[in-house]
Amino acid sequence: MLERGLVRGRGSRSAPAPAITAALDGERSLSTEEATMDPQRKKSGSDAIWLVVAIIAALTLTAVLSRPSNDQPSIPLSEVATLVETGAVRKITLRGDALYGEKVDGSLFTSRKEKDVSLMAALQALGVSPERLRQTAIAVQSPGIDRAWLVWVLVDGGAFIVVLYLLSRSASEGESTLPQVRHPARRYQRGEKPTIFFSNVASLEEAKVELREVVQFLQWPARFAHFGAHVPRGVLLAGPPGCGKTLLAKAVAGEAGMPFFSTSGPEFVEIFAGVGAARVRALFAQARQNAPCVVFIDEIDALGRHRGAGGVGINPEGEQTLNQLLVEMDGFQRDETVIVLAATNRPDILDPALLRPGRFDRRVVVGLPDQAGRAAILKVCAWGKPLALDVDLTIIARQTPGFSGADLEGMLNEAAILAARRRRRDISMAELQEAVEKVRAGPKRTSRVLSPAERDVVAYHEAGHALVRSLLPGCDPVRQISIVPRGTHLSATLSLPETERNVRTRVELEDELAGLLAGRVAEEVIFGDVSTLSADELAQATQLACRMVTRFGMSERVGPLTYGQHHEQSFLGQERERREYSEATAQAIDAEVIRLVTQAYRRARTLVTNHRPVLAELARKLMESDAVEGDEVAGLMTEAGLEPVQGGAWAFSLETSDLKRARE
Repeated sequence: MLERGLVRGRGSRSAPAPAITAALDGERSLSTEEATMDPQRKKSGSDAIWLVVAIIAALTLTAVLSRPSNDQPSIPLSEVATLVETGAVRKITLRGDALYGEKVDGSLFTSRKEKDVSLMAALQALGVSPERLRQTAIAVQSPGIDRAWLVWVLVDGGAFIVVLYLLSRSASEGESTLPQVRHPARRYQRGEKPTIFFSNVASLEEAKVELREVVQFLQWPARFAHFGAHVPRGVLLAGPPGCGKTLLAKAVAGEAGMPFFSTSGPEFVEIFAGVGAARVRALFAQARQNAPCVVFIDEIDALGRHRGAGGVGINPEGEQTLNQLLVEMDGFQRDETVIVLAATNRPDILDPALLRPGRFDRRVVVGLPDQAGRAAILKVCAWGKPLALDVDLTIIARQTPGFSGADLEGMLNEAAILAARRRRRDISMAELQEAVEKVRAGPKRTSRVLSPAERDVVAYHEAGHALVRSLLPGCDPVRQISIVPRGTHLSATLSLPETERNVRTRVELEDELAGLLAGRVAEEVIFGDVSTLSADELAQATQLACRMVTRFGMSERVGPLTYGQHHEQSFLGQERERREYSEATAQAIDAEVIRLVTQAYRRARTLVTNHRPVLAELARKLMESDAVEGDEVAGLMTEAGLEPVQGGAWAFSLETSDLKRARE
């Protein structure tokens, strides 16, 4: 969502402004950590290296010194008995269970006997006569101190003393040598590198106003203190992925003109008890030393999940980390000059203690852009790309409802790849249109070939959708019909509104139901049978009818009531329902859902039956060209004698009861 400078014109026809270059360099510089590492962290890193070196050296020295000497060969006790019996042994010295012998020729050897067995008895058992034993000098000495044990005590004891010294020195300096207890935040300081500012952000005007006030609190605190206002402790950026939450945080870093610490929630999560809490303490300790400053925590839902057995629940280590964060944000020693900026796309699972005033005082919703916002984002993302003269980004913005800033950037990138693949000199409208389809439905699957019979079914199915949607004014105008397999779908009918629609009436929703069921109706009317193509459409129609009854109160039989507790985040597209009504009410709801779907099915069947020639012509064009644009659909409606009505839809001149009801 970030605008990398003031854009004049389109594509490469505008020269890059200095602010654009600074913003681009700022984005690349914000990803480096080495340039922002403070001397304290470097010193702790060197201590850790010396610690590892000391441990390795101790282990190596122990292994070398405790290795037995190879000057005296070791032989089994049976061979010793043979040497004694033949008179080849001059002297044997016994030290514990170890034998050290000297032969008549002066060579030495070693051996071992079993424990709790005397040497004399062992040699006699191996066949040595008592006379030979009396002739052989055998001396018994005390075992003394084991050499290997002494080496372990001296070397490893010294290594342990070195480790304790390094740990104590690091602890006295306020930060542990162990890497897992250092906070993972990266520090950015204005003046060290180019940054991004609010003037470089496209769209998101409401969010920029809220965040600009936070920056003013830090820059001119006396202005607000005069009226008794205090600095907001925390600001939570909530919204779907790809809408610019992290990029807004980068803009705050550029505008604040003060230290900015950036980290993420998963970096605090560890399996070791106390490590996450220690990292939180270290982060806020350094933030207070550099106050006033801003601390940004991305994906805070990994750190601040709801506690308790009845909620989502977290492990004890995660709960301890969250408790430490709560204390740091609004504990006994509260710091007014450290502001916490957090981002998440799951605000519904955050702990209530984290969201209360005093911790996150402000909650900024960063939602999907509207049509004007999408046009501004497209102009930003198109900077540096050679666009053809026929490119109109306003049309692309109108054709991409529901796209986030990341989706729009990815779409333009796909268009650039297509133009390069086709060896064009610039990006034309054709590449942009195809990129929109690729992002929305997936790439073309040219390897998936349909048989002639399957093509007929698919063509009539999509023609039924296009026909009914064009006849009902509550449906969005048809932009394109395609029977080219994309992604997991064999075909698609694209309907887009002329303008942004935030409110839908009951008549419009009933028309939408008929449009969803029109494909299955066309198959039944033409072929007398139905296929599996309408599986997803039936699921959407059932869900829409259920929401009309239980959420919107659009049923006369059930009444204008809401049934069940619905927990929904509208920008996340997620909904959970808890049933709190009787079985009789559930039966009534089921009956109303069936009635709405059946009524819409009958309306669609009436329209398809009355306009069967138009349906056949649409299907024929689809089978010939694989795709029919919205202008061709409108021209076909005009040739068939259909008159346009308000909103770009069409109505048949024959005044049937269904069409009268739709117009009313």
